[in-house]
Amino acid sequence: MRGWRYNAALSLQIDEYVSPLFDVVSPKQREALYRNPFNSIHLSVPRGENPGEAARQRLREWQEQGVLVQDELPGIYAYYQYFRLPGSSREYCRKGFMCHIRATDWSENVVLRHENTLPASVNDRAELLACTEFQTSATHGLYRDDDFELERYLDEAMLNPLYQTEEDYQGARDVLAVIQDVRIIRRFQQVLAAREVILADGHHRYEGSLAYRQARRAAAGDGYTGQEAWNFHLMYLTNAAADDLRILPTHRLLLDLPGDLSPEELLERLAPYFTLLPLDDPYDLPERIAGKPWAFGLYLGQGQSYKLRLRPEVHAQLEWDTTPEVKALDLTVLHYFVLEKALGIVGPEAQRQWPGVAYVRAFSECLSRVDRGEARAALITNEVTMAEVERVCHSGAVMPPKSTFFYPKTIGGFLFSSIRDEESAAPFYAAFRS
Repeated sequence: MRGWRYNAALSLQIDEYVSPLFDVVSPKQREALYRNPFNSIHLSVPRGENPGEAARQRLREWQEQGVLVQDELPGIYAYYQYFRLPGSSREYCRKGFMCHIRATDWSENVVLRHENTLPASVNDRAELLACTEFQTSATHGLYRDDDFELERYLDEAMLNPLYQTEEDYQGARDVLAVIQDVRIIRRFQQVLAAREVILADGHHRYEGSLAYRQARRAAAGDGYTGQEAWNFHLMYLTNAAADDLRILPTHRLLLDLPGDLSPEELLERLAPYFTLLPLDDPYDLPERIAGKPWAFGLYLGQGQSYKLRLRPEVHAQLEWDTTPEVKALDLTVLHYFVLEKALGIVGPEAQRQWPGVAYVRAFSECLSRVDRGEARAALITNEVTMAEVERVCHSGAVMPPKSTFFYPKTIGGFLFSSIRDEESAAPFYAAFRS
């Protein structure tokens, strides 16, 4: 792909133009970013009565004015993210690269998903893509290469970075470089050709690309070649074998208890399924459940906290129609035995639609919201492991909602790509086609 980027002058202040992904940017962040007329938020989350048309017009203006310029040669874009986790002095570096991959249907088992999507969000992304034919942020995919062959090419490219952020909205430092050597690019293609990709982040954007591709393919009829630019999707690929791939837990905040259950009644309903251990200090909950399967923290407010652990003999009662790999997950246990059996919210679909649960990443926020009366209880969870994600994906099933939070997130506006018809007509692309 020939990437589109902010021009050389604007790239010197790239922090001013990048933005969080459309599904994590808060309303407050949006309003602050909208005030910059050249921030990428205007393309990724456009405003107005017809947002897609507004984005299309702004994109055309930016291209005509030279705000965005296209690289002369195609390349693979090395993308490193340097970050620290709260409470740790260790600096991680997640190494990856951005490129176009063919947007394949789920049934082809080339790109594997681990969660379901919401049709409204998919349609929103597909409509925006149809209007602009422009991709403003890469989805995040995982491939596995235990030999780490591609990292040496990425490290070499990073000796001459194109630009970098000082610090993005989540505290990470993002660095971009480019590889334009045909032989190296071909090697990337060869390494990836035999591998599956697990979609870590961006299910709605990926399905939006699939929907747009399907519409264009139907319209092309017998003229379809498979090489049209709209067959492809911008993805950030990282190695699942690396130890810098972090998945953070997402806790469950119970905003309501069905039937206005009292804390005592909730504990009574949980007792047949879990051992309940009272704790003196709620801030001990993460440490007390760390690394223990089917263990959770429960906070009921005013310091009242418990460690919950599923009674092993009870697990056989989990009767959802899914794979053993999904049944083994902590979050499946939580959703089945707490939400369904104790609270009466029956079935995964009903739980997805239930407004009584919120998904919160910050442990301290869970405690404070319960104490303030904004929620009735908090359920503290362990993080999902990469091995669990891989097992579930290869089983053909999906996880409970909000199971994974891959950290850090990619950022919007660092690199753009076009899927307009003229992109596939450039003569040098023949060098990269099998």
